[in-house]
Amino acid sequence: MDSLREALWRAAANRRARLPRTSSLPPAEVDDAVQAVLRRAFEHLWKHGWLPYDVYEVVRRNEDERALSFLVDSLALEASRYPALHPRWREQLAEIEATVWWDVDQPHVDQWASRHIELRDDAVSAAVAVLAVLITLPALPVIVPEPGTPLAAVDHHHVDPKILNRVRGLLAKAESTAFPDEAEALSAKAQELVTRYALERMPLDAPTTTSRRLWLDKRYFDGKAQVVHVVAEANRCRAVVYDLGFVALVGEELDLEIVELLSASLLVQATRAMVAAGEKARKGDEERSAVFRKSFLLSYAHRIGERLRAANEVPDDDRLLPVLAERKKAVEEYFGAMFSRTVAKTTPVRSAAGWDAGRSAADRANLSIT
Repeated sequence: MDSLREALWRAAANRRARLPRTSSLPPAEVDDAVQAVLRRAFEHLWKHGWLPYDVYEVVRRNEDERALSFLVDSLALEASRYPALHPRWREQLAEIEATVWWDVDQPHVDQWASRHIELRDDAVSAAVAVLAVLITLPALPVIVPEPGTPLAAVDHHHVDPKILNRVRGLLAKAESTAFPDEAEALSAKAQELVTRYALERMPLDAPTTTSRRLWLDKRYFDGKAQVVHVVAEANRCRAVVYDLGFVALVGEELDLEIVELLSASLLVQATRAMVAAGEKARKGDEERSAVFRKSFLLSYAHRIGERLRAANEVPDDDRLLPVLAERKKAVEEYFGAMFSRTVAKTTPVRSAAGWDAGRSAADRANLSIT
């Protein structure tokens, strides 16, 4: 058993190493070894700030569908080991559809292979590919308790479902309409309603400063991350960009939900407008170049930031201003504790046409989420 575990770990650490042949071994022995090495990697990651969706995204970006499928099963099995899971864990497992579909009294490896019409060695290869990614990952700030931690003190706040449904409905309309003016009106209404809701709740709710991670597509990542940054700033949150492919957000839990919703909608609108700007261009024209598109997104983010700051002016309310000051302080302290060393980054704009087109698109964008 130990020799098989060592062989699996060695193969993951050195992709040139030969994968162990397992076809002649007892199924239970192979399954135990695969589970043991993955469990070892998972336990290390949970202690160092990783969450299920983070692991899912990294493997999705670096491996094929086979490895991703094996990872999802492994996360479902890993979660089943713990009597208590933070609500964020449960939400993320549901999002990636990590469920135990197999007979737990029989080896998972063989059942996975059968389901995917593969050999056992193919299943082991997929497991090693997953492990090869996991063992290279750096430590992240811990943002929720490790699995198994007692949850009696966890207070998980959400935006009111009625508000959330109205927001999603407005954003869906903003994303689908062919009329820029209509999209702008819908987005503006959404931001206005969510902001009003958040401000109304502030004096009533105890502060719940926390952190979330928003994963973005790698293509034109800097521009997309800047969109998230300006949305976060406008909604009383802080943001840090990770080259791994995500933006770490710090803020009140309700504000972070707003940031995620509005960022997703604005990125859909930005991408659609960016592609449309190059539709009539010919191959080789500036409008279809990477430089144009990067500049487009940076300009779009800059203008969206201006519009959000104008839309989110806080009313001069003697009851509200002290609460806002207190929450800003809480966010800054939490941010400082999590990120003691951050580096400012500048991204040059190399296309004036892209900048102008991005600003025009941002002027038309719908800022509403309710």
